[in-house]
Amino acid sequence: MSIKELEYKREVAWYSMDDAHKEAAHSFSKGYIDFLNKCKIERECVTEIKALAEKNGFVDFNSVTKGEVPLKAGLKVYWINREKAMILAVIGKQNPADGLKMVGAHLDAPRIDFRPQPLYEDHDIALAKTRYYGGIKKYQWVSVPLALHGVICKKDGTKVVINIGEEADDPVFVINDLLPHLAYEQVDKKASDVISAEGLNIIMGSLPFSSEDPDELKGVKANVLKLLNEKYGISERDFNFAEIEIVPALPAKYVGLDKGMIGGYAQDDKVCAYTALQAILQIDETPDKTCACYFSDREEVGSMGNTGARANWLENFFYELCNAYNISNDVKQDSGVAARRGMFNTAFLSADVTAAFDPNFPEVSDLTNTAYCGMGIAFEKYTGHRGKGGASEASCEFFTGIAKVLDEIKIPWQLTEMGKIEKGGGGTIAQYMTDLGMDVIDCGTPVLGMHSPYEVTSKVDVYWTYKAYLEFFKKY
Repeated sequence: MSIKELEYKREVAWYSMDDAHKEAAHSFSKGYIDFLNKCKIERECVTEIKALAEKNGFVDFNSVTKGEVPLKAGLKVYWINREKAMILAVIGKQNPADGLKMVGAHLDAPRIDFRPQPLYEDHDIALAKTRYYGGIKKYQWVSVPLALHGVICKKDGTKVVINIGEEADDPVFVINDLLPHLAYEQVDKKASDVISAEGLNIIMGSLPFSSEDPDELKGVKANVLKLLNEKYGISERDFNFAEIEIVPALPAKYVGLDKGMIGGYAQDDKVCAYTALQAILQIDETPDKTCACYFSDREEVGSMGNTGARANWLENFFYELCNAYNISNDVKQDSGVAARRGMFNTAFLSADVTAAFDPNFPEVSDLTNTAYCGMGIAFEKYTGHRGKGGASEASCEFFTGIAKVLDEIKIPWQLTEMGKIEKGGGGTIAQYMTDLGMDVIDCGTPVLGMHSPYEVTSKVDVYWTYKAYLEFFKKY
């Protein structure tokens, strides 16, 4: 081996790709853009993933847990948690106590939510009070067209799906910024204070409702309530109880004259969710070990809640899986013990994005330890802050095994950290998986403008992320 061969090198993936891979990358991006436009919130993701799963032969795991369908090798199942989190699995030949091969992404993204009692009127404009969700730069969300996505549960128990702002003839919603002519004091503030959290109030309407009935409500807020009732049959009480997310009303599109990049909202972490989904849908032979995708909620706010990665729902899945295996195969083992062994023996890719090097802001990156657009899927042995706080760390043995699989078929990958050591940092669901005893490493697509209303990824990185997850399922 020459000295040159001893050096670890990386290069832009396009240079080494043949025409077939280039065409595959272009084609793959079309489906991804469609997914971004259909699935801006968690519920929409689950709905779309379920539809694609059923189209590819997956059945509801509840039919297995109820004893209606036996758990056999080759069976494909999905399990939904409260319409906001989901697991897909292709059952393998081995006992699940021997461990699974899992890829886990999150479906939530930074956004703006309504407050419990949002609607009010001020100087003949109807507004709504909001609270931001996740780590955002508040000033990025003003003067941007916004849409409302979510559900409303009415008194009679019926559920109404809300999606306003995406169609060509839909209205949009806006949080106004201050005009520069009167912003002399504003522009001297710190970026975090330019727009206050209490100032993220969204315009809901401006036309008043009037009635000859002296006892009837009047004004702009009254008209908003009237319109909501006419379209959805709801009252203000129903609206206050609703689960509606405020997201950018911006379609995902190609970026650049060469269409080499993809721009769109919520690529953190829809890009890893979509690539993981497509990988498990491509498993066409019964695997030795069960392969699974875990799509969690609430990662952007710490993974708390019964749909987040800190919940015991994933543990319940292992228990139900082992219990069903015992029944279907007449195996006499304690399901709880088998589940714990299964988690301990599981290999888990924490599929989350990382920061891509931005030539406009080179000062926050260590150039030798950053991810670059176009160089393939990025691996982070650890995330966290400062002295590796708040994160797990992958073992040398596990990482070497993953890299070996990718190297064998020449999938481009790169090593990275989340910026310079004391410039910031971030976390993923990896630490909660290691709490269960799993071997875990973070790996995903590099993103420019992360957590902004319009994030950017490289088309080729998206493609190789998908290929990396697929080969992990097939060959690790």
